Amino acid sequence: MKAAVLTGPNRIETVDEWPEPVCGPHDVIVEMDGVGLCGTDLAVFHGTRRPPTTPWVMGHEGFGRIAAVGSDVPDRQVGQSVVIEPNYACLKCADCLTGLTSACPHRTIVGLNAPGVLAERTALPAHFAHPVPDGLTGADLASTEPYTVARAAVRRSGVTAADRCLVVGAGAQGLLVCLILARLGIEPVVTEPHPQRLARAARLGATPDDGRTGFTYVFETSGHAPALRPAVDRAAPGATVVLIGLNSHQLPFTTDDVVRRQLVIRGSMIYDHPGDFTTAIAELPEARPGAVIESCFPLEQAQQAFAGAAARAGKSWISIRDSDGSGHA
Repeated sequence: MKAAVLTGPNRIETVDEWPEPVCGPHDVIVEMDGVGLCGTDLAVFHGTRRPPTTPWVMGHEGFGRIAAVGSDVPDRQVGQSVVIEPNYACLKCADCLTGLTSACPHRTIVGLNAPGVLAERTALPAHFAHPVPDGLTGADLASTEPYTVARAAVRRSGVTAADRCLVVGAGAQGLLVCLILARLGIEPVVTEPHPQRLARAARLGATPDDGRTGFTYVFETSGHAPALRPAVDRAAPGATVVLIGLNSHQLPFTTDDVVRRQLVIRGSMIYDHPGDFTTAIAELPEARPGAVIESCFPLEQAQQAFAGAAARAGKSWISIRDSDGSGHA
Protein backbone atom coordinates (compact mmCIF):
# COMPACT_ATOMS: atom_id res chain seq x y z
CA MET A 1 0.00 0.00 0.00
CA LYS A 2 0.99 3.65 -0.36
CA ALA A 3 2.30 5.64 2.59
CA ALA A 4 4.09 8.94 3.23
CA VAL A 5 7.24 8.22 5.24
CA LEU A 6 9.92 10.40 6.76
CA THR A 7 13.36 9.32 5.56
CA GLY A 8 15.33 12.11 7.24
CA PRO A 9 14.92 15.70 8.46
CA ASN A 10 12.78 17.67 5.99
CA ARG A 11 12.47 14.66 3.66
CA ILE A 12 9.25 12.75 3.05
CA GLU A 13 8.82 10.11 0.37
CA THR A 14 5.61 8.54 -0.89
CA VAL A 15 6.23 4.80 -1.15
CA ASP A 16 4.09 2.18 -2.90
CA GLU A 17 4.90 -1.04 -1.05
CA TRP A 18 4.53 -0.26 2.65
CA PRO A 19 3.42 -3.31 4.71
CA GLU A 20 -0.29 -3.79 5.22
CA PRO A 21 -1.61 -3.39 8.80
CA VAL A 22 -2.78 -6.41 10.79
CA CYS A 23 -6.19 -6.37 12.46
CA GLY A 24 -6.07 -7.78 15.99
CA PRO A 25 -9.20 -9.07 17.76
CA HIS A 26 -9.86 -5.70 19.45
CA ASP A 27 -8.87 -3.57 16.46
CA VAL A 28 -10.32 -2.11 13.30
CA ILE A 29 -8.65 -1.43 9.98
CA VAL A 30 -9.44 2.04 8.64
CA GLU A 31 -9.23 2.86 4.95
CA MET A 32 -7.85 6.37 5.27
CA ASP A 33 -9.47 9.31 3.51
CA GLY A 34 -7.25 12.10 4.84
CA VAL A 35 -4.88 13.37 7.50
CA GLY A 36 -4.48 16.89 8.91
CA LEU A 37 -1.09 18.44 9.63
CA CYS A 38 -0.19 20.13 12.91
CA GLY A 39 2.78 21.59 14.74
CA THR A 40 3.73 18.22 16.27
CA ASP A 41 3.99 16.71 12.78
CA LEU A 42 6.15 19.62 11.67
CA ALA A 43 8.48 19.12 14.64
CA VAL A 44 9.02 15.52 13.52
CA PHE A 45 9.42 16.63 9.89
CA HIS A 46 12.04 19.24 10.76
CA GLY A 47 13.92 16.90 13.09
CA THR A 48 13.34 18.71 16.39
CA ARG A 49 11.39 15.65 17.59
CA ARG A 50 12.97 12.42 16.45
CA PRO A 51 10.91 9.34 15.63
CA PRO A 52 12.03 5.96 16.99
CA THR A 53 13.25 4.89 13.55
CA THR A 54 13.25 5.83 9.88
CA PRO A 55 11.58 5.46 7.50
CA TRP A 56 8.64 6.57 9.67
CA VAL A 57 4.99 6.91 8.70
CA MET A 58 3.86 10.46 9.47
CA GLY A 59 0.59 12.01 10.64
CA HIS A 60 -1.99 11.53 13.39
CA GLU A 61 -5.08 13.67 12.63
CA GLY A 62 -6.73 10.99 10.52
CA PHE A 63 -10.16 9.98 9.28
CA GLY A 64 -11.60 7.38 6.94
CA ARG A 65 -13.90 4.36 6.71
CA ILE A 66 -13.73 1.06 8.57
CA ALA A 67 -12.57 -1.70 6.22
CA ALA A 68 -12.27 -4.59 8.71
CA VAL A 69 -13.37 -5.33 12.28
CA GLY A 70 -11.63 -7.56 14.80
CA SER A 71 -13.36 -10.67 16.11
CA ASP A 72 -13.92 -9.18 19.60
CA VAL A 73 -15.28 -5.78 18.47
CA PRO A 74 -19.06 -5.63 18.96
CA ASP A 75 -19.83 -1.98 18.21
CA ARG A 76 -18.05 -1.00 14.98
CA GLN A 77 -19.13 -1.95 11.47
CA VAL A 78 -17.43 -2.14 8.11
CA GLY A 79 -18.24 0.98 6.11
CA GLN A 80 -18.63 3.35 9.08
CA SER A 81 -17.02 6.76 8.70
CA VAL A 82 -14.71 7.45 11.64
CA VAL A 83 -12.17 9.90 12.96
CA ILE A 84 -9.16 8.62 14.86
CA GLU A 85 -8.42 9.62 18.44
CA PRO A 86 -4.63 9.29 18.11
CA ASN A 87 -3.71 9.00 21.79
CA TYR A 88 -4.38 5.46 22.95
CA ALA A 89 -4.55 5.61 26.74
CA CYS A 90 -4.14 2.34 28.64
CA LEU A 91 -7.47 2.90 30.48
CA LYS A 92 -6.11 0.95 33.47
CA CYS A 93 -3.63 3.21 35.31
CA ALA A 94 -4.51 5.54 38.19
CA ASP A 95 -4.77 8.58 35.91
CA CYS A 96 -7.03 6.81 33.43
CA LEU A 97 -9.26 5.48 36.21
CA THR A 98 -9.80 9.05 37.49
CA GLY A 99 -10.78 10.16 33.97
CA LEU A 100 -7.54 12.03 33.22
CA THR A 101 -6.53 9.84 30.30
CA SER A 102 -4.56 12.77 28.86
CA ALA A 103 -2.01 12.16 31.64
CA CYS A 104 -1.71 8.40 31.03
CA PRO A 105 1.98 7.52 31.35
CA HIS A 106 1.49 4.53 29.04
CA ARG A 107 -0.15 6.44 26.19
CA THR A 108 0.49 5.30 22.65
CA ILE A 109 1.01 8.57 20.78
CA VAL A 110 0.39 8.09 17.08
CA GLY A 111 3.10 9.64 14.94
CA LEU A 112 5.52 10.01 17.87
CA ASN A 113 6.07 6.74 19.72
CA ALA A 114 3.94 4.68 17.29
CA PRO A 115 3.77 4.91 13.49
CA GLY A 116 1.45 7.52 12.02
CA VAL A 117 -1.62 7.16 9.84
CA LEU A 118 -0.56 8.88 6.61
CA ALA A 119 -1.07 5.68 4.63
CA GLU A 120 -3.85 4.05 2.67
CA ARG A 121 -4.80 1.83 5.62
CA THR A 122 -4.06 1.71 9.34
CA ALA A 123 -4.95 -0.50 12.31
CA LEU A 124 -5.98 0.86 15.70
CA PRO A 125 -7.89 -0.12 18.86
CA ALA A 126 -11.57 -0.03 17.93
CA HIS A 127 -12.71 2.29 20.74
CA PHE A 128 -10.33 5.00 19.45
CA ALA A 129 -12.10 5.01 16.07
CA HIS A 130 -15.09 7.32 16.60
CA PRO A 131 -18.08 7.19 14.23
CA VAL A 132 -18.97 10.57 12.72
CA PRO A 133 -22.17 11.99 11.22
CA ASP A 134 -22.78 12.03 7.49
CA GLY A 135 -22.50 15.23 5.48
CA LEU A 136 -19.22 16.55 6.85
CA THR A 137 -16.47 17.73 4.52
CA GLY A 138 -12.96 16.37 4.44
CA ALA A 139 -11.80 19.68 5.87
CA ASP A 140 -14.14 19.28 8.86
CA LEU A 141 -12.95 15.74 9.52
CA ALA A 142 -9.27 16.69 9.13
CA SER A 143 -9.86 19.36 11.80
CA THR A 144 -11.76 17.16 14.27
CA GLU A 145 -8.81 16.10 16.41
CA PRO A 146 -7.36 19.63 16.85
CA TYR A 147 -10.91 20.92 17.41
CA THR A 148 -11.19 18.41 20.26
CA VAL A 149 -7.89 19.67 21.73
CA ALA A 150 -9.13 23.26 21.65
CA ARG A 151 -12.55 22.37 22.99
CA ALA A 152 -11.03 20.44 25.89
CA ALA A 153 -8.96 23.50 26.81
CA VAL A 154 -12.05 25.71 26.77
CA ARG A 155 -13.98 23.13 28.82
CA ARG A 156 -11.26 22.87 31.43
CA SER A 157 -10.92 26.65 31.68
CA GLY A 158 -14.42 27.25 33.07
CA VAL A 159 -14.95 30.27 30.80
CA THR A 160 -18.50 31.67 30.51
CA ALA A 161 -20.24 33.93 28.03
CA ALA A 162 -19.72 36.90 30.38
CA ASP A 163 -15.92 36.63 30.31
CA ARG A 164 -13.43 38.81 28.46
CA CYS A 165 -10.98 36.64 26.54
CA LEU A 166 -7.58 37.17 24.96
CA VAL A 167 -6.28 34.49 22.57
CA VAL A 168 -2.53 34.54 21.96
CA GLY A 169 -1.69 33.19 18.52
CA ALA A 170 -3.86 32.44 15.47
CA GLY A 171 -2.33 29.21 14.30
CA ALA A 172 -4.67 26.23 14.09
CA GLN A 173 -5.21 26.01 17.85
CA GLY A 174 -5.72 29.74 18.22
CA LEU A 175 -8.21 29.80 15.35
CA LEU A 176 -10.14 26.88 16.81
CA VAL A 177 -10.22 28.45 20.28
CA CYS A 178 -11.58 31.64 18.67
CA LEU A 179 -14.23 29.59 16.86
CA ILE A 180 -15.30 27.81 20.06
CA LEU A 181 -15.40 31.00 22.15
CA ALA A 182 -17.48 32.72 19.47
CA ARG A 183 -19.93 29.79 19.59
CA LEU A 184 -20.26 30.47 23.34
CA GLY A 185 -21.25 34.06 22.63
CA ILE A 186 -17.83 35.55 23.40
CA GLU A 187 -16.02 37.95 21.05
CA PRO A 188 -12.39 37.09 21.81
CA VAL A 189 -9.53 39.47 21.18
CA VAL A 190 -6.68 37.78 19.31
CA THR A 191 -3.05 38.83 19.10
CA GLU A 192 -1.11 37.51 16.08
CA PRO A 193 1.70 39.05 13.99
CA HIS A 194 0.74 37.21 10.77
CA PRO A 195 -1.83 39.49 9.02
CA GLN A 196 -3.51 36.70 7.05
CA ARG A 197 -3.95 34.55 10.16
CA LEU A 198 -5.35 37.58 11.95
CA ALA A 199 -7.84 38.11 9.13
CA ARG A 200 -8.88 34.45 9.30
CA ALA A 201 -9.43 34.75 13.06
CA ALA A 202 -11.62 37.80 12.46
CA ARG A 203 -13.76 35.77 10.05
CA LEU A 204 -14.27 33.23 12.82
CA GLY A 205 -15.63 35.84 15.24
CA ALA A 206 -12.52 37.32 16.86
CA THR A 207 -11.49 40.96 17.20
CA PRO A 208 -7.93 41.96 16.26
CA ASP A 209 -5.85 43.14 19.20
CA ASP A 210 -6.53 46.76 20.13
CA GLY A 211 -4.33 46.97 23.22
CA ARG A 212 -7.08 46.67 25.82
CA THR A 213 -6.45 45.07 29.21
CA GLY A 214 -8.54 43.49 31.96
CA PHE A 215 -9.07 40.07 30.41
CA THR A 216 -10.62 37.49 32.71
CA TYR A 217 -9.25 34.65 30.54
CA VAL A 218 -6.04 34.40 28.53
CA PHE A 219 -5.59 31.43 26.18
CA GLU A 220 -1.95 31.00 25.16
CA THR A 221 -1.93 28.84 22.02
CA SER A 222 1.24 29.91 20.23
CA GLY A 223 3.91 28.22 22.33
CA HIS A 224 6.06 31.28 21.59
CA ALA A 225 7.77 31.98 24.92
CA PRO A 226 8.20 35.79 24.53
CA ALA A 227 4.45 36.20 23.94
CA LEU A 228 3.35 34.88 27.34
CA ARG A 229 4.48 37.58 29.78
CA PRO A 230 2.95 40.51 27.82
CA ALA A 231 -0.31 38.59 27.61
CA VAL A 232 -0.36 37.82 31.35
CA ASP A 233 0.29 41.50 32.08
CA ARG A 234 -3.00 42.29 30.35
CA ALA A 235 -5.02 39.89 32.52
CA ALA A 236 -7.37 41.16 35.20
CA PRO A 237 -6.83 40.31 38.89
CA GLY A 238 -8.18 36.83 39.50
CA ALA A 239 -7.91 35.91 35.81
CA THR A 240 -7.30 32.41 34.49
CA VAL A 241 -4.37 31.85 32.12
CA VAL A 242 -4.78 28.68 30.04
CA LEU A 243 -1.57 27.30 28.55
CA ILE A 244 -2.09 25.22 25.40
CA GLY A 245 1.05 25.89 23.34
CA LEU A 246 4.19 24.03 24.32
CA ASN A 247 7.77 25.21 24.73
CA SER A 248 10.68 24.28 26.99
CA HIS A 249 11.26 27.73 28.56
CA GLN A 250 10.63 28.51 32.21
CA LEU A 251 7.49 30.52 32.92
CA PRO A 252 8.25 34.27 32.83
CA PHE A 253 6.64 35.20 36.15
CA THR A 254 7.07 34.52 39.84
CA THR A 255 4.86 33.19 42.58
CA ASP A 256 4.72 36.78 43.80
CA ASP A 257 3.11 37.77 40.48
CA VAL A 258 0.61 34.93 40.70
CA VAL A 259 -0.30 35.31 44.38
CA ARG A 260 -0.63 39.10 44.49
CA ARG A 261 -2.77 39.15 41.37
CA GLN A 262 -4.58 35.94 42.38
CA LEU A 263 -4.08 34.38 38.97
CA VAL A 264 -5.03 30.84 38.06
CA ILE A 265 -2.51 29.11 35.77
CA ARG A 266 -4.11 26.16 33.99
CA GLY A 267 -2.33 23.78 31.63
CA SER A 268 -4.40 21.85 29.11
CA MET A 269 -2.98 18.73 27.46
CA ILE A 270 -4.89 17.17 24.54
CA TYR A 271 -8.25 15.68 25.71
CA ASP A 272 -9.73 12.94 27.86
CA HIS A 273 -11.16 9.71 26.49
CA PRO A 274 -13.87 9.24 25.47
CA GLY A 275 -15.98 12.22 26.50
CA ASP A 276 -14.06 15.05 24.89
CA PHE A 277 -14.02 13.34 21.51
CA THR A 278 -17.66 12.24 21.52
CA THR A 279 -18.85 15.70 22.61
CA ALA A 280 -16.73 17.43 19.97
CA ILE A 281 -18.00 15.09 17.25
CA ALA A 282 -21.62 15.86 18.18
CA GLU A 283 -20.87 19.55 17.57
CA LEU A 284 -19.24 19.10 14.16
CA PRO A 285 -22.33 19.70 11.97
CA GLU A 286 -22.80 23.15 13.52
CA ALA A 287 -19.23 24.04 14.50
CA ARG A 288 -17.70 23.24 11.09
CA PRO A 289 -14.06 23.38 12.20
CA GLY A 290 -12.95 22.98 8.60
CA ALA A 291 -13.18 26.77 8.44
CA VAL A 292 -9.57 26.85 9.68
CA ILE A 293 -8.35 24.88 6.63
CA GLU A 294 -6.47 26.68 3.88
CA SER A 295 -4.90 23.96 1.71
CA CYS A 296 -5.40 20.36 0.66
CA PHE A 297 -2.76 18.19 -1.05
CA PRO A 298 -2.79 14.70 -2.56
CA LEU A 299 -0.69 12.01 -0.87
CA GLU A 300 1.88 12.24 -3.66
CA GLN A 301 2.56 15.85 -2.65
CA ALA A 302 3.14 15.14 1.05
CA GLN A 303 6.62 16.68 0.88
CA GLN A 304 5.18 19.93 -0.46
CA ALA A 305 2.38 19.90 2.13
CA PHE A 306 4.79 19.56 5.05
CA ALA A 307 7.48 21.89 3.72
CA GLY A 308 5.15 24.87 3.35
CA ALA A 309 2.73 24.25 6.24
CA ALA A 310 4.27 26.68 8.73
CA ALA A 311 4.03 29.61 6.30
CA ARG A 312 0.34 29.15 5.47
CA ALA A 313 -2.30 31.27 7.17
CA GLY A 314 -4.60 28.30 7.72
CA LYS A 315 -4.32 24.60 8.38
CA SER A 316 -3.30 22.03 5.75
CA TRP A 317 -4.41 18.47 5.18
CA ILE A 318 -3.55 15.60 2.86
CA SER A 319 -6.24 13.78 0.91
CA ILE A 320 -5.44 10.09 0.53
CA ARG A 321 -8.57 8.80 -1.15
CA ASP A 322 -8.71 11.53 -3.80
CA SER A 323 -5.43 11.43 -5.69
CA ASP A 324 -6.06 14.88 -7.16
CA GLY A 325 -6.15 16.47 -3.70
CA SER A 326 -9.62 17.93 -4.29
CA GLY A 327 -10.49 17.33 -0.67
CA HIS A 328 -13.79 15.47 -1.03
CA ALA A 329 -14.26 12.95 1.76
